Amino acid sequence: MRFIRRGGTSVVGLAAWIAGVGGVAIIAATAFDPPPLPLQTTRVDFFSGGTAAGSLNVSMASPASCALCHSPTNAPSNLWPATMMAQASRDPIFWAAFSIAQQDAEYIGDFCLRCHAPAPWADGYVAEPYPTDGSAIFNTELNGVSCIVCHRMVDPDYTPGVDPPSDAGILAGIAGSGHNWPHNANMVLDPDDVRRGPLNLNAGWAGGWPGFHFFAQSPFHSDSRMCATCHDVSTPTYTLDVATGAYVPNALNAPPPVNKYHQFPEQRTFSEWTVSLFAAGGVNLGGRFGGARGPVVSSCQDCHMPGRAGTRNCSNSGAPLRTVPAHEFNGSNSWVLRAVNGLIPQVHTALTQNSVNASVSRNAQLMRDASDMELSIVEDDLNVRIINFSGHKLPTGYTEGRRMWINVRYFAANGSLLAERGAYNAATAEFHGDDTKVYEAVHGLDATAAALTGEPEGHAFRLALVNTILKDNRIPPMGFNNAMAEAVQAGSVPPGLYADGQYWDDTRYEIPIGAARATVTVYHQTTTKEYIEFLRDQDQRMFPIDPQTQERIFPDLLLDGIPAQFDSPRADTFGQLAYNLWNFYGKSAPVLMDTGTIIVGCRTDWNADGVSDVSDIFAFLVSWFAGQGDFDQSGTTNVSDIFLFLSAWFAGCD
Repeated sequence: MRFIRRGGTSVVGLAAWIAGVGGVAIIAATAFDPPPLPLQTTRVDFFSGGTAAGSLNVSMASPASCALCHSPTNAPSNLWPATMMAQASRDPIFWAAFSIAQQDAEYIGDFCLRCHAPAPWADGYVAEPYPTDGSAIFNTELNGVSCIVCHRMVDPDYTPGVDPPSDAGILAGIAGSGHNWPHNANMVLDPDDVRRGPLNLNAGWAGGWPGFHFFAQSPFHSDSRMCATCHDVSTPTYTLDVATGAYVPNALNAPPPVNKYHQFPEQRTFSEWTVSLFAAGGVNLGGRFGGARGPVVSSCQDCHMPGRAGTRNCSNSGAPLRTVPAHEFNGSNSWVLRAVNGLIPQVHTALTQNSVNASVSRNAQLMRDASDMELSIVEDDLNVRIINFSGHKLPTGYTEGRRMWINVRYFAANGSLLAERGAYNAATAEFHGDDTKVYEAVHGLDATAAALTGEPEGHAFRLALVNTILKDNRIPPMGFNNAMAEAVQAGSVPPGLYADGQYWDDTRYEIPIGAARATVTVYHQTTTKEYIEFLRDQDQRMFPIDPQTQERIFPDLLLDGIPAQFDSPRADTFGQLAYNLWNFYGKSAPVLMDTGTIIVGCRTDWNADGVSDVSDIFAFLVSWFAGQGDFDQSGTTNVSDIFLFLSAWFAGCD
């Protein structure tokens, strides 16, 4: 099934795009009528190396087949379904963004689905003669980053005596060298279904492992480079101009640069890690992350797959109990997991309400562990320091619609709210960020990209088109070095926001007159109102209509249709559906990362006029008789509050 667009569209010719590449200076300075979208890109423009689609000798096994032995009551099948890895190809935000990306660039589905539906991509269901919109993929194959994807991956950088010997021949059969720069899902897969992992499966079994499938022990599966495969993402249609630092459009139907650091950095989570102290040998965080792995954490797996002791990975009673990496894959995205569970029946997702709740709880704990906050008074200002304990920038990952910010609430001694910075309205999802620090990466189009696409210059959520970073003030990890970070496209924008070695950030706030205390909270939000409204309004690829019944024809993803509670307003596009789900599930409610309270003024200035005097005694007594004089914040207003208040009043304020 192919989707249609409202009103149809015309397309830009190859010559127009290539002429634009060669005449950037002229185009930027000359008024002209830009060609309409989508750009006439091809599959060649998006292929970054690795195993070619449809080239496997043995097709990719389903998670259901893995669960026959790794049953839902045993790890990892009891954890993996309730992760965004498992639900990556059912994520409604992805499908809405993907729909818009297809409006912007032809054949981009070959690029997007390689990460979000890698198993059917590898089996050839996005390759010729199939379309790249995913319509040839059956519902039963939309299993995200499934077991077999990771466990057939081959280390792209073969080390004799370390990696399985067969890997040398596999790599020799892969054309080009793009796989040597892991990113954009350019994975190398074992063509014959030899399953790999970090453990020696023979160890611990009485009489040896029964040999349920072919296996090879692979150190690569404990290496962060494996995670780079999908967690360094580049826009391959742009190439870095090293002389100017700009990213310029490639000629069409031509392979992208092999070096990922010459492509536009859509996200650089892995690269951020490479220039951190964690990559240099590990950091002792005292058990903050890692579980049974111990207090020292280094790799992505250490934090996102913490060790669980006494785990039997196979339902066979002879399987040994080990400390194994838990397939939790905790992260910052929680509301989408609830949306997938509500939208798509459990028979397809293997989700339950309990498993989703447990995963959301683990995500929330990970977010709390990712940072600490310190509050102090510096030169009569409130200073908020956020310390990054993660192995990458804080926040990191996909940039569109994601942010972290500081909320400050000033209270008078009588408990009334005097002022707020970084206010967020949970009912409307309106955010007032002009008076606080917002940590985010903001991408956009420069003059060249704007001229070539007809889109406005500046900030944009157009993932397929953006080619410049307008802002990146996210907090770097331990071990940060500006020169090293710039070399892997992981510096700040503007450059130099953080000193070498700095993995924290300080923000100072003026304290308003009459404030006695301040409560400070750090929040993270996955999907902002601005972003979800963009998806709703810009997705023009409507679900087709059955000419006989006049009903919508849904893709295999929505085989069971759209439940009524998610279909108002009527969802004729993935963008509207994503918006409806966002609205139903709390508008991507911000997740609390840190919170604390600090005394910032005089506790006996009860009327908040900036002075503690006799009038405050009368004001306090009025509050006390009204049952609102809980001076010691015990939860009860009683006589002791009067004595405590008067004692503090006579002692005076500093």
